[in-house]
Amino acid sequence: MNVFILTTGRSGSLTFAEACRHISNYTSSHESRVGLVGDERLAYPDQHIEADPRLAWFIGRLETAFGDDAYYVHLRRDEEATAASWVKRWNKPGMRSYRKGILWDVDPDIDRMTMARDYTRTINSNIELFLRDKSRTLQVHIEDAAATFPEFWQGIGAEGDLDAALRELTEVHHEGRAPRSTPRDGPPGSASRGKLSVSLGRFRRGS
Repeated sequence: MNVFILTTGRSGSLTFAEACRHISNYTSSHESRVGLVGDERLAYPDQHIEADPRLAWFIGRLETAFGDDAYYVHLRRDEEATAASWVKRWNKPGMRSYRKGILWDVDPDIDRMTMARDYTRTINSNIELFLRDKSRTLQVHIEDAAATFPEFWQGIGAEGDLDAALRELTEVHHEGRAPRSTPRDGPPGSASRGKLSVSLGRFRRGS
């Protein structure tokens, strides 16, 4: 079974992925197949957990490739905190592409929080629509993820070090710049190192 962590971004997906590294019967990665095209973009190995905010833009292809055979987590963060974090990334690819490429011709003087809320709500609504007919789903709020993670652990039949995973959720991670990589071949429990090469810190600093 494959597991997908669907989210808006700026919501703790890297922290969640780090927690999943302590699961021994799955591989896990964060944004491991970005930059790939065609079938390669979603060519995840079996028994793999992938956290990638960009998957919210691939839900039609996720349906075709995995449908109801996968387990899906909708990872959320307080909307205002998420939007404020996106405002800080106003000229980064996500926000820039949304307002200039998807919405098109947006007033350049638009209130930035208004735009960031719109971005966040659009992605969350895409995820909600996709998940409405799925049989194995879980909504997790990153603010209390440690309380929900045991349910996730049981839901996917995880094995490994649950206590270590829970500790990761209380030591929130800051996403540093790291080279892209695809999930490497290896036994369950190994993790793609690319995006998981991170510096540790409190989430506010990485927001």
